[in-house]
Parts: sequence; structure tokens; C-alpha cells
Amino acid sequence: MGFTNGDLVTRKSYNNDLLFRIASIKQDQAILYGEDTRLQADAPTDDLVPLQERELEKRRQKEKEKEEFSYRLFRQDYQLMKEKREYQATDGYFNDSSYFQVPARVLHLDGDQMYLRKCIALYQRMGLQAHGVHLHEKEMPHEIGALVEKIQPDIIVITGHDAYSKNKGQKNDLRAYRNSKYFAETVREARRINPHLDQLVIFAGACQSHFESLIRAGANFASSPLRINIHALDPVFIAAKIAYTPFMEKVSVWDALRNTLTGDKGMGGIETKGLLRTGMPYLVEESDE
Repeated sequence: MGFTNGDLVTRKSYNNDLLFRIASIKQDQAILYGEDTRLQADAPTDDLVPLQERELEKRRQKEKEKEEFSYRLFRQDYQLMKEKREYQATDGYFNDSSYFQVPARVLHLDGDQMYLRKCIALYQRMGLQAHGVHLHEKEMPHEIGALVEKIQPDIIVITGHDAYSKNKGQKNDLRAYRNSKYFAETVREARRINPHLDQLVIFAGACQSHFESLIRAGANFASSPLRINIHALDPVFIAAKIAYTPFMEKVSVWDALRNTLTGDKGMGGIETKGLLRTGMPYLVEESDE
């Protein structure tokens, strides 16, 4: 059967486990992007199975339920942090209940335009200010410097697609990964501008990425310690946890990961300070009337 770019398929050789989008086809060989996971793969077209509408709807419903569960956990955390801040304010911590907050600014680089749209929608739902940029992973190291200077972010998310291939080397060989080296170079370039781990918080990586090299390059959080696939929205949940934690408090690695869909097998990092700053007094602009 004939396939075209954008078709949703599974792979017979992998028991139809993951849902992919066809990115391109050349000489009966397809490049595939995970529909819900940040995995890039390739497969012969005769290994591909088109998805029936009923099966597609079932898979999408399952993914939606998982995403909603993680979002509810995030909202619970957010509500607890909000109540704590309000208690501190009314208890005299700020000497006045009229205070304001300075939210963290997020720069999100994504190698997948569709994923970027999903992530930006989730940032907006969470009330975060996010500047999204779609770039091919190879271009990210060359563009990050100018973007950091322009946007002045507090959090940078560097993600897209990745994959480990045992045919190209051992798991400790960076050359065996599709895009991990580009993610690591991008992190290093960002750290040249701001080397402080608590002033600029960086998440880097995608499915099966070389976790160790990303952390060594200067990322606070990265994927993937056990070289497993991560969910497309997981970087957003980590960014939100950091963004809504007061800067006087630290975020443990477990606290950052527990609301994600992948958990500590797919992501890890180092303890990091929160970025939410509170000030006072809150001034209401007077009308000219």
C-alpha cells in the first residue's frame, strides 16, 4: 500500500507498540517521528501498518487520560504552593497580603513543530510565559546564543527527537545517537552565556538521549538515564515545577520528576532552586478619570 508524509502508522516488527507519524519516505524507507514520544526511527515501508480510525481514537483517548492525570498532579502541587505563599503573606511574612509575583520566562526549542504546538498549549494552560522556536536539532547549537540574548530566559527547554542505535556503537558512545551531540552542544553554548545553574535552568534531551553527556554539558535536567522513550510533554512538566517553586526553596530531583509521564527511568537531573519571585506591594493602576 502507498504511504504519504503525515500518515499515522505502527511497526509490525515491534508488535505495533508505538504510534508514529511518517516524516519522509525515500526508496521504500520511511523516517518516523513518534506521535506521543520523542523518538525518531526508520523502517521499511513494508513493515508499516496504517492505523484504523477506531484504533487511533482508542490510543488518543488513552494518551489524553495519561496527560490529564499528570496535569491534575501538577495542579495539586501548584495549589499547595499557592496556599503556602498565601499563608506566609497573611502571617506577616510579607507584612501585607497585597503582593505580586514575577514569573519565570521559558525558551522552548523543539525539533518537532507539532510537539511544539502541544507544549505551548500546555504552557499556556499552566499560566507560563513561553517563547517557542521550531528548529532542526542540528541548527540549535548555532541559534541558541542569539535567542538567549534576545529572550533572556530563566528556563530553556532543548528537545526534539533522538534515538540510540546499537549498530552505531555502545551506549556510552555519543556517535551512536541521532541528536544527543547537538543537544549537548546547545547546552554548552547556553552555558557560555550564563554558567549559573540556579539562574538559568536547562532541560535537554528526547527519547533515548545520552543523559550523562547532557548533564556534563551543563543541563540541570536531561533524558534518558535508562535510554527509554520519554513523553512529548514531559519537559513542560519539569519546567513548570521549577517555574512555580519559590526561589528560596530547592526542588529535589524526585519532586521535579514525579508529575511527569515517564519518571526517573526516562529523566534525571540535579537539585535546583525554584525561580518564582514574590514582591510587594501590589499596586493597582489609577484611572485617569
